[in-house]
Order: sequence, then structure tokens, then C-alpha cells
Amino acid sequence: MIENGKIVSVHYVGKFPDGEVFDSSEGRDPLQFQVGSGQLISGFENAILGKSVGDKVTANIKPEEGYGLVREDLIVNIPKDRMPGEVSVGQALEAAGDGGPSAQVFVKEVHEDHVIIDANHPLAGRELVFDIEVVDVK
Repeated sequence: MIENGKIVSVHYVGKFPDGEVFDSSEGRDPLQFQVGSGQLISGFENAILGKSVGDKVTANIKPEEGYGLVREDLIVNIPKDRMPGEVSVGQALEAAGDGGPSAQVFVKEVHEDHVIIDANHPLAGRELVFDIEVVDVK
């Protein structure tokens, strides 16, 4: 039975409520992780607690148990001359923090004199659905 601290392997399909798939382990090795270690979103981990090998579950995950709500303070205007050359909408960039670790940001809009970047996770604010099959529990 799955509980915190166990090492589990799962196959999964991640999709939006409309059925559009955004990620899947299909054709790959199962995803392996330690439950309760913070490696995955809490809604995914909570969905498999108490499950056993062979169990299948569908988890409907609200943003609060997924990648969080969209934080407006993480969407900022940056002067275009501070960009590393030409950028385009959707492009991922590495942003250096003030003495802290760098973070991945995404170009949200490109204007004549500035660029709007978004440091939210791309799935922030989204409801998610995961079809999960438990393959192994150690």
C-alpha cells in the first residue's frame, strides 16, 4: 500500500479537463518517485495514497494542489534592450535572480520597447486530470 516514504513507479497521462493531453509516460519507463518528498505536485501524490500495485485512479486536480494559482507579481515588463537578443512569444528564458538561483521564465508578449515575461509555471492556474496506474511500490 502506498504511503509517505515509499518509492513508487507509475504510468500516467496528464490532460486538461477538455481531454487535451499535455504529458504522458506512454512509450517511456514508468515515473519513479518517493511519496511525500515534494518531487511531484501534492494532488498527484494524494491521489495514489492508499493504493496498491495494479490500481488505477483518475485524479482531478485543482490549481491549489497542482502548480498553484497564477501570481500576477511574477508577470513583469522588461525593457527590450535587457533581452538576450530577439525573443518570441512562448520562448523560455533563464532569468538570473538577485544573488539567488536562476529561474525559467516565458515570454508572454513582445512589444516595441518592452517584453512581458511570466515566471509562473506554464500549468499554473490550470485544472489538471491525471489517469494514473500504479506499477510498483517499494
